Amino acid sequence: MVAFTKLNGFVEDLAEKVHNLGSDQLVIALSNTAPGSETTPPTGATGTNILANITQISYTNCSTRNITTSSSAQSAGTYTLALTDLVLTASGGTVGAFRYVYIYNDTPTSPADPLIGYWDYGSSITLNSGETLTIDFAAGTMTLA
Repeated sequence: MVAFTKLNGFVEDLAEKVHNLGSDQLVIALSNTAPGSETTPPTGATGTNILANITQISYTNCSTRNITTSSSAQSAGTYTLALTDLVLTASGGTVGAFRYVYIYNDTPTSPADPLIGYWDYGSSITLNSGETLTIDFAAGTMTLA
């Protein structure tokens, strides 16, 4: 399984009321550029932790990247955000190449499109027309205790 990397700026954004993970629209962004190698890397402080600092691929032939939240609740002081698996489908041409799959919040306007984290697939992926990639969020995508 591919490991999730939480971005540093997400912690501050969460503490400063940027995110409402239970109701905001979360979205997937795809990139083939390593997070730390961007001109303004999204791996540091909150100010750089935004979608605009990622070199994204073209989504012309890609299905929706919107994520569905299946539950958002706390129990005994532990918050769990569960997301429905997302199937990306290439249609009418290729999608990619990409290696990094980011999750960001499309709802806030200040800062716009704050990043949450990413998965590194280890090598570039290209989806040919008709091929799919399932983003498996697993139960309890994110827990805060």
